[in-house]
Amino acid sequence: MEQKNLLLAIIFSVAIMLGWQAYFGEKPSPTPKKEASNTTNPTKGVSSDAPPAPGTMTKSSELPSLGQADPNSKTNDQTNILNASPRIKISSPKLTGSISLKGAQFDDLTLTGYKETIEADSKNVKLLSPVNGNSGYLATLGWWSTSQSKIPNKNTIWKANKNTLSPENPVTLNWINSDGVVFQKIISLDDNYMFTVRKRVLNKSSESISLRPYDRIVRYSTPDTLGFYILHEGLLGVFNGVLKEVDYDDLQEAGTNLIMPEKSKGGWIGITDKYWLTAIIPNQKVEVQPRFAGFGKNLDNYQADFTGTTVNVPAGNSQETVTKFFAGAKEVNLVVNYRDKLKISRFDLAIDWGWFEWLTKPLFFALDYFNNILGNMGLSILLLTVIIKLIFFPLANTSYKAMAKMKALQPEMLKIRERFGEDRAKMNQEMMALYKREKANPASGCLPILPQIPVFFALYKVVYVTIELRHAPFFGWIKDLSAADPLTFVNLFGLINWTPPEYLVIGVWPIIMGATMYFQQKLNPPPPDPTQAKIFMFLPFIFTIMLARFPSGLVIYWAWNNALSILQQYLIMRKAGVPIGGGKKT
Repeated sequence: MEQKNLLLAIIFSVAIMLGWQAYFGEKPSPTPKKEASNTTNPTKGVSSDAPPAPGTMTKSSELPSLGQADPNSKTNDQTNILNASPRIKISSPKLTGSISLKGAQFDDLTLTGYKETIEADSKNVKLLSPVNGNSGYLATLGWWSTSQSKIPNKNTIWKANKNTLSPENPVTLNWINSDGVVFQKIISLDDNYMFTVRKRVLNKSSESISLRPYDRIVRYSTPDTLGFYILHEGLLGVFNGVLKEVDYDDLQEAGTNLIMPEKSKGGWIGITDKYWLTAIIPNQKVEVQPRFAGFGKNLDNYQADFTGTTVNVPAGNSQETVTKFFAGAKEVNLVVNYRDKLKISRFDLAIDWGWFEWLTKPLFFALDYFNNILGNMGLSILLLTVIIKLIFFPLANTSYKAMAKMKALQPEMLKIRERFGEDRAKMNQEMMALYKREKANPASGCLPILPQIPVFFALYKVVYVTIELRHAPFFGWIKDLSAADPLTFVNLFGLINWTPPEYLVIGVWPIIMGATMYFQQKLNPPPPDPTQAKIFMFLPFIFTIMLARFPSGLVIYWAWNNALSILQQYLIMRKAGVPIGGGKKT
């Protein structure tokens, strides 16, 4: 196989995959709008907490919300805001924070196991926060009613039987309306990130009441997102076994909202970041109406909610609904365990596995298995690379045998070019006759490389989106395999006290990768065409620049893969008697 065929195949394949992901990747499907005749007007006297009828398009002012953030309001100290309402503390191995007794809102949650940065004095990741100026991220699980029933709302002050919620100590919240109807929320928490809320209604009034379960997550202001097609950040959910993703951009037009018209049996709905997730999980055997919504004039406020079916509670009777609320890190094994143990429909799709999900998942679980043994994700990447090379060894062997045959034909190919150089059609005809006579296939050398392209993209996805690689160190200066190599030759790898612009940051591992690519080229004779030879000479330099800002874990994989390929190619070519680097046949 000619070096030209190999590299062009790789470059062409990478371009195809990137183009496919960018233009043909799975995007949020547009929700069909209802006809104008289906649009409903707000009913006077109905609480602002009440959602419109399922399947309708409404104006933002009619949407149920927890109150719109005010962009003109002054941002206050977070501590003062938290102290402004009575609260119960949250204390668990992975979560700290509090629940506001005003509205029974989950609006204060910190992840104790994760830092914002790799710096020693970095703060823990703050997931949920109360409304503060034009920001806030919170959830509430409750009820709504279109009747005259008096139900708790965002201003209701609940009473709690305990001051602290922990895995060992659930908390019961109580509120009684003026008719004597008792509303209860029994909140429990496991050792990880899953809350369970048992919502009870005890009708001690003299009349029947009707209401619907109504649970929602609200985010005020658009968070900073990466904006890559390789990763979804925004609203999402699984309904009737189908994943639905909605970008923030889809909901940013003032005065509009997006409704999921179809009802779902079970499923889940929420808001996701790269590594963090909030999700509401109803009873998986009950039909609910999901919805994604944007509200607030000139504000980017977002809401993901579920509405249950109407329930009538006769006088003297009670009714209970159980809903789960996930708020935490998208740890793969934990999310999969929740999916299996709690039977949550496709909950693992909260992690954006991408187009190569069938390959990305096995690669992650292999890395995770090796990491449990080696205790280092970087070493796990090296070991996984060796195994991948062994799997593809037969294909590589075929590739290098094809290279040997094509190398042996190079003198005759050169004669044909010299003889028919002016007649391209005749030259190609003679070339094809030569290939047929010698039973050589110029493409057979590069075709075995193509199956390895999905491996690269799948591993890129693993390194980029799984939290297990976030802040995972290797050795030396690599403290985070999900981030780019922090060093750069421009400031002599930190010896000069100067921080160069990002486009000049080319670290040690990208340089090592470029060097291995250069030496791999040297194993093969240069192309007969001088112009091609010059182009190929610059390819290692170009790839070094291209990969400089890639996650260091991926660059380490590529460099190590190149090193193994050099050894593999050298041994196979020696065994086959193929000239190495333009040398004579051994």
